[in-house]
Parts: sequence; C-alpha cells; structure tokens
Amino acid sequence: MSPTEPPPPSLDALVEIMRRLRDPERGCEWDKVQTFETIAPYTIEEAYEVADAIRRDDMADLQDELGDLQLQVVYHARIAEERGAFTLADVLASIAAKMVRRHPHIFAGAEASPGWEALKAEERGRHEDRSALAHVALALPALKRAEKLQRRAARVGFDWPDAAGPRSKIDEELAELEAASGDAEREAELGDLLFSVVNYARHLGIDPEAALREASGRFEQRFRKVEEMASRPLKDMNILELEALWQEAKRALTPG
Repeated sequence: MSPTEPPPPSLDALVEIMRRLRDPERGCEWDKVQTFETIAPYTIEEAYEVADAIRRDDMADLQDELGDLQLQVVYHARIAEERGAFTLADVLASIAAKMVRRHPHIFAGAEASPGWEALKAEERGRHEDRSALAHVALALPALKRAEKLQRRAARVGFDWPDAAGPRSKIDEELAELEAASGDAEREAELGDLLFSVVNYARHLGIDPEAALREASGRFEQRFRKVEEMASRPLKDMNILELEALWQEAKRALTPG
C-alpha cells in the first residue's frame, strides 16, 4: 500500500495501518507512545458510542462507531504483539474457539446446549479463582457491575426471595446514611444505598443502568427547556422560581 493509495476494505489493511502508526521511527508521535492503559478509556468510550448509535437507530453512525470499536481491538492486539504476548490472529482464533465451545448443540452434535451461563461457569472453574463472583470486570459501569455481582450471587442461592427484602434494605441504608458522621462513613453508606437500589431494580426486572440513562435524558431535556423559558439567568432566580419553571417545563414536554 503506497502512502497515497487508499487501503482496501479489509481487516488486514487496518492491521497494516496500525503497524505503520506504531512504527518506532516513522510512526505517528501520538500513536506510537500509547499503552494498554492509555488506550483502555477510549475502548470503553467507543463501546458506549456503539450502544448509543443502536439506541438512536442510526445505521450510518453505527457503521462508523463499529469501525472505531474495531480499531480499538486492532490497537490492543498490536501493542500485545510488540510485547510478544499475542497477535490479532490469536485473538480471533481464541474467540472462534470459544464460540464453538459454547455452542455444542450447533458445532459438536449435542442434543441441546447446557446454557451460556453454565458453559461460562465451567470455563471459570478452570481458573484459580473459583468464586461465583470471579472475573466480573472492574471496568464495568458501577451500576452494571453491582447488578452483575448480585446476579452471580443469586445463582448460588445468595439472594432475597422477593422484592420486599431489597426494598426494606433501601430504608435501612437510608437511615444509616442519615446517621453517618464524617465524609468516609457517608460515602460508604451512600454506596450501600445505591447497591440496595440496584438490587431492588433487579428484583423488579428493571435494568438500573438503562433506567438511570433514561432519567438523565429526561433531566437534560427538561433543563434545556427551563433554560429556553427563563427570562433571566438561572443563577439569579430563587428556588421557588426555579421549581415553578421546572414544573412548567415538565408540563410542556409531557405528551397530550
């Protein structure tokens, strides 16, 4: 591929582009100094942008964001290859083998699949950490990680029988938060309260991450309406005026 020739649409072309960007002598000054640690936040961000494009049903944006996410895989694989750890081919071989292994009813002639989670649990059992909570990624969003830890614990029987249990814990944790003294204790009790809210949401069949995302979206929409309706800067208004504007914005944005 010449410097001016557009690359053909293939994964190999992207791998070659990344190799050139990471070249120690003639590569990009920014790209060649990046590490797993510095690139990881971009990887997480790109995954969220993919999810956002899906939520908006924007296929042109989804195509673009999937390309950005694919670049992250190639980036990490290139860094690993430079260290002699593994290559992109190893990554692809690993996920292909995993998908075949987790679908024995498709690829191995089994009558029925034992279930995705059962197969994943069997794989976890081959590692040193045998806990039901093993390998729940630390980098997950806090609400999602809390929900996943709770689901893992529930599979081995560590769970409330119904939603009444986690609902009562919310009142208990709120009381402990109000009684807390000192910043460290308040932070700990607030964490316990949020964890209990996630548990309650799980028992209600609600995705807390999605619920909070929607709530944030409603807040943003209503706040922008408040800004639009305000006759003077918000910082110059008292709380009663702001509340009146907020309620007016909610009414204006409520269908029907």
